[in-house]
Amino acid sequence: MLRRKTPVRAPEAARRAPEPTVAEQAVDVPQPESRPAVRQPTESLNSHRKLIRTQLYDLIDAGRAAVMSRERLLQQIQSAIRQLCDEQRLQLSRQEEEGIASEMLDEMTGIGPIQPLLSDDTVNDILVNGAGQVFIERFGKLELSPITFIDEEHVFNTAQRIAAAVGRRIDESSPMVDARLPDGSRVNVITYPLAIDGTTISIRKFMRRNLSLEMLAAQACMSPAMVEVLQRAMQARLNVIVSGGTGAGKTTLLNALSQNIDSRERIITIEDAAELQLQQTHVVRLETRPVSAEGSGKVDQRDLMRNALRMRPDRIILGEVRGGECFDMLQAMNTGHDGSLCTVHANTTRDAIQRLENMVMMANMQLPLMAIRRQIASAVHLIVQIERMRDGMRRVVAVSEVCGMEEDVIQMQDLFSFKIQGSDAQGRVSGEYVQTIQRPQFYSDRQHLFAH
Repeated sequence: MLRRKTPVRAPEAARRAPEPTVAEQAVDVPQPESRPAVRQPTESLNSHRKLIRTQLYDLIDAGRAAVMSRERLLQQIQSAIRQLCDEQRLQLSRQEEEGIASEMLDEMTGIGPIQPLLSDDTVNDILVNGAGQVFIERFGKLELSPITFIDEEHVFNTAQRIAAAVGRRIDESSPMVDARLPDGSRVNVITYPLAIDGTTISIRKFMRRNLSLEMLAAQACMSPAMVEVLQRAMQARLNVIVSGGTGAGKTTLLNALSQNIDSRERIITIEDAAELQLQQTHVVRLETRPVSAEGSGKVDQRDLMRNALRMRPDRIILGEVRGGECFDMLQAMNTGHDGSLCTVHANTTRDAIQRLENMVMMANMQLPLMAIRRQIASAVHLIVQIERMRDGMRRVVAVSEVCGMEEDVIQMQDLFSFKIQGSDAQGRVSGEYVQTIQRPQFYSDRQHLFAH
């Protein structure tokens, strides 16, 4: 019974629930009151949960449950649990019965115990480390959730359902999988023998609300002067790199920048997992495909990048550059596709340049380093660095302009930086945005392209 893999649709509420944006976790968001401690399930309660979960599928048909209303299904589950408690002489309180009924409702209509977290608009990431640990990121900080799975088999079955819903499998021969939930949330699963302590599920929730640069500035993620420069950069069709660490808010910032693209332009987006939410009318979205169970059919970002160049794009947006596709992206930026955007993992704007150099080398084009640097210097115009700081807030900490080559060094000038001044009693970082260059070089070079 435990290995049923009948895929069912995510509940309507989970599909509609608005996800929190990066900025909304940052500033002017009231921090939650101290939450009441929720006790972890006892061993006795866990055994009751397991018994009820095992036998409930004999009383309720999973196929009919998939098309039943949530209210009607909940009634049937509650009735079945009372019947099982009577037959098995299970000693459960009314509150425990209701809790198990709610869990089984989520099991049949969603993805088990973590389904409520998908509907919680204050949760940004859900991290399942085996059966006994479910961590969440809320307001930029990790915390341990009281939610647990019954046992490792319960976690593994949930992972199988997630993978099966997108036509993939997770088992010992294929222990890693990337998937996307019906609401757009991105999922990574890794299981035994690679995950030693139990199946691990990592979910990055899909953010439905799309922030503008002005909204980011209003929430102190950047300064109004930064907004003006970045808007002009998009109007002038500058090639922009968004740089930052994992979870820094690169995709959110990329979405905000893209709102300043002319709606008449043809935009091609390339991503491993579709997260961009462009508002323009002429957008073609491309997504990579992993290798199949038979070891064939893989389509990576470089394949899509090459194909995109044959699709007459005005601009290309590459969700994240991490390999040889960097060379093709720079080629596109240098051959008439000005105004393109991409993100890269790096700690500073200068590190971003070095990362680009390394990734071009990964393309095995056998180019000398000097040629690679000249390619980067002529293709990239602006690098925007975003950081998740120790207080959990995401801020644009630097905007740097690439100013060409001098001898064998790529020249850059910082237009803006964020200077940390200290932190308050609650650990919130205080500082100021400093404008270091009053007039960027591109203002003169591309003045004729600015919208009036």
